[in-house]
Amino acid sequence: MAKTSTNTRVKTKTVPYDVADQLRTPKEMAAYPDAWLTEVPDDAAGIARAKGMSKVARETGLSRESLYKALSEDGNPSLATVLKVAKALGVQLHARAALS
Repeated sequence: MAKTSTNTRVKTKTVPYDVADQLRTPKEMAAYPDAWLTEVPDDAAGIARAKGMSKVARETGLSRESLYKALSEDGNPSLATVLKVAKALGVQLHARAALS
C-alpha cells in the first residue's frame, strides 16, 4: 500500500471586491455604464459608490436611503432617478437601435 501525504490545508486570504474602488476617473466612470448595462445590471450602485453615495444623493436631491434603495438589487428606480444619477455622475446615456 502506498504511503499518503499529510493533508495540509492552505488558507487563502480573500478580500471583498467592490467596483467602486476601481472607478477613479470620470473616464472610467463613464465607461462603466456601457459595460454594466450588458454585463452586470445587478450592481447599479457601484458607480454611485465610486463617487460617494452622499455626494450623489445631494446632487440628485434624493436622500441617501432612497438612493440606496432605488439602486439596490431589488430596487426599481424610475427613469427620472436614473437620469438624475447619471447627471450627478457626469455621464450621459445614449440610445441606439437594438440589433434584431
